[in-house]
This record gives sequence, structure tokens and C-alpha cells, in this order.
Amino acid sequence: MLSTLLAFLGACTLIAASPGPSTVLIIKQSLRSRRSGFLTVLGNETGVFVWGVVAAFGLTALLAASEVAYEVMRIVGAVVLVGFGIQALRQARRTKEAPEGWEGAEKSGWAAYRGGLLLNLANPKAAIFAMSFLPQFVPQGAPHLLAMVGLAALWAVYEVGYYGLYVWFVGRMRAVLSRAGVRRRLEQVSGGVLLLLGARLALES
Repeated sequence: MLSTLLAFLGACTLIAASPGPSTVLIIKQSLRSRRSGFLTVLGNETGVFVWGVVAAFGLTALLAASEVAYEVMRIVGAVVLVGFGIQALRQARRTKEAPEGWEGAEKSGWAAYRGGLLLNLANPKAAIFAMSFLPQFVPQGAPHLLAMVGLAALWAVYEVGYYGLYVWFVGRMRAVLSRAGVRRRLEQVSGGVLLLLGARLALES
């Protein structure tokens, strides 16, 4: 059981360390404040847990089997990513036009949480991945449903801690990153990356 748990946490670390839309959004929101960054993390991990529970009940198999359902989610996910990318580029422009030292309006807690949740739930790959990832670590003889839900909860909690380090690091670098020029470049980079990820998802067959 212990070796299985350690292997699971190791796999969770590799997954979290792989750059993706969630990482970009978390860093982007952390530039605003630690609160926005952490609430984005909580939203994202709520999505991770939801997909884990859905996988536990076998419902993601329907998504994998239904080409129409997958295609709809893929297009929705692409639209969400492009929307976040445009939002970041607009923010970069506002930062350029604002006076030096201007920080802009911080997102509300609900908006930050909702952004993280929406980005995760709109990603069909997250659903399919949960379905293929979690069953590998269910101990032999354990109740499948309870074990899957437990692993999904552990996965989400672990990633809260992992991504929390990102939020903490950006907060520590805030004096440098909050400078208008630096922040504008970071917003431009994050916006461009999100647009590219959205375009790639939309063009996938």
C-alpha cells in the first residue's frame, strides 16, 4: 500500500510539473496577488476532483466513446483558452497604458476560483486522463469506487500544495514582477501561450 501511494504521488508530481494551461493561468493570476493565485489553484483542483469522481463512476468512458460529446467539449475548451488568452493580452495593454506603479483591479475571489475551475472542466483531455490514470493505482481487492474517489481527493489536495509553491514563489518575486514593464511582458507571454494552446486544441482531429 505504501509503495503504491508513493508511486501515485510521484506520478502526480510529474503530471503537475508538465507545463499546461493550468500552470500558465495560475502564474498569471498570481501576478495579481497571492489570493487570486491560490483561489485559481483551488478552482483548478476542484475540477481535478470532479473529473476524478466522474471517472470513478465510469462516466468519462461515455465521453471517450462519444465522438460528438468529445468534439463539443474540445471546441468549448478551445474557446475558453482563447478567451483567457485575449483577456491576458488586453490586460497587458491596460498595463502599458497605465501610469508607473499602477497595479490594476484585482479579480474577485469568485472570479479567480471560477477561472481555474472552468479551465479544468472545459478540458476533455483532463476527463480522459483521469479515467486512464486513477485506476492504475487502485489497490488489489480494494472497493473500486471508494478507492477512486479517495485517490481523486488525494490528487487534488497534493496539487494544491504543489501549485501553492508557484503562488508563493511569484509572491516572493512580486517586487520585481509587479513592475509595469515586466508584468506587461509576462501578461503578453501568458496570453500568447493560452492562445496557442487554444488554437492547437481547436485544430486537433
